[in-house]
Amino acid sequence: MNEPPPPSLRLHFAASDRPEALAARDRLAARYGSVDTAEADVIVALGGDGFMLETLHAVLDRRTPVFGMNRGSVGFLMNEFEEDGLQERLAAAGRAVIHPLQMDAWTEAGQVHSGLAINEVSLLRQTRQSAKLRISVDDRVRLEELSCDGCMLATAAGSTAYNLSAHGPIIPLGAPVLALTPISAFRPRRWRGALLPHTARVCFEVLEPDKRPVSATADSLEIRRVTRVEVKERRDVALTMLFDAGRSFEERVLAEQFAS
Repeated sequence: MNEPPPPSLRLHFAASDRPEALAARDRLAARYGSVDTAEADVIVALGGDGFMLETLHAVLDRRTPVFGMNRGSVGFLMNEFEEDGLQERLAAAGRAVIHPLQMDAWTEAGQVHSGLAINEVSLLRQTRQSAKLRISVDDRVRLEELSCDGCMLATAAGSTAYNLSAHGPIIPLGAPVLALTPISAFRPRRWRGALLPHTARVCFEVLEPDKRPVSATADSLEIRRVTRVEVKERRDVALTMLFDAGRSFEERVLAEQFAS
């Protein structure tokens, strides 16, 4: 006896501002129907990796699963674009659950700004002068002075993004670790960063902030002229990305480590 097909999922289609993404959204919405985001079982994001991060931030309160299809320039977090069989793909898709980082940044003016980062929290020099940072982990100073262009703390999901470009390690999604990675370290020149338990609380103190101003970013949120930045994982916040069967995020991370 044949089992009945699974019920159709209610979809909301979101697109970046690229013409090909907008055109794809209109065609898919006409074909499959598109409900309001509050009613959707799945958000289908059409764009690149940057738009996937933007969409995940947009569903932080609802935590609706997001299935991305590549209509942008970079698509590591995206599935291949295909208009046919979307409901079947979604029914068979695997889930990847990610936890963002929380950034609390203090400025020279004494203000505190907070934000969540799905990929990484990064500190960057604002002028031609190198940044000087003191780094503490769980209230213990681990590096008295790092002279560098910057430094970042990356999640497993973000380890293949800016972190990888800065020669940081690729982290499997299920690994309970974070990557602390310097950006163009000048002194100590041989320091290549560290892998930290995901429970670690990391504090960056900016040394000589008047002479060597530093900005801090949590994904797209940028705070300038910071003096202190604290970062920790928000295990209480869980976001879900969907990937085609056989093309899991874990498989992509593994394949990336063998890429030439």
